[in-house]
Amino acid sequence: MGYGPGAEPTVLDRRRGPHGEIVLRHRATGEPGPATAGGDRDGGDAAGLNGVYEIIANGCFLMDTSDGRSERLLVRSALAALPPDRAAPTLLIGGLGVGFSLAEAAAEPRWGTVAVVEREAAVLDWHAGERAPLAPLSRAALRDPRTTVLHADLVETVRRGVPASVDALCLDIDNGPEWTVTEDNGSLYSPAGLSACHALLTPGGVLAVWSARASADFERELRIAGFTSVRTEESPVARGVPDVVHFAVKPA
Repeated sequence: MGYGPGAEPTVLDRRRGPHGEIVLRHRATGEPGPATAGGDRDGGDAAGLNGVYEIIANGCFLMDTSDGRSERLLVRSALAALPPDRAAPTLLIGGLGVGFSLAEAAAEPRWGTVAVVEREAAVLDWHAGERAPLAPLSRAALRDPRTTVLHADLVETVRRGVPASVDALCLDIDNGPEWTVTEDNGSLYSPAGLSACHALLTPGGVLAVWSARASADFERELRIAGFTSVRTEESPVARGVPDVVHFAVKPA
């Protein structure tokens, strides 16, 4: 992953579950991180964190706490894309991760309710309690009365959800539609998965999908699924290609 001598990160937690292995690592500020998906690798602190925390799933780097610009963009631009007269919209976030998206949502008073679905018990534990390693990023959001955290599988949550019940659906699963860590997560971006996302949204609702790279094929699949106003926004990173967010709207 491009670490220099003596700069190996420290493993804080390693667990095996139904979806494979998930690891939380820590590195001191100033050590270079992997030049892959998930934001800047400048080693900067976030929200008072001491150093940088990284999440690895089945050997694949997913994200770290060095820069949450693209995760915040996911939520902020989804709200901006909603009809201007939509009062107290409902938000469903797929994936808690390090907590950037949830924190962005809770900081915005216009959201009526904010639900986040996370299937990994380890990730939930890393945010739970005052001394949890990722608590500085999510503590305020988790205390917000609008916030609900669901320990559940996102694919099943979307498939079984009440039709037309969510105004904005923000997905940050693995490294995007073309770079998933497990096959079941990949099904979320299949024609059936996108159809379920479409059904879950209210008329005029917004689907926002984080990705480590842009995909014209995925944009085409969104249109086939019945979405309109399909577009992609880039979010710069320190090295490599920009992270992106795909946006699509369910016709009113």
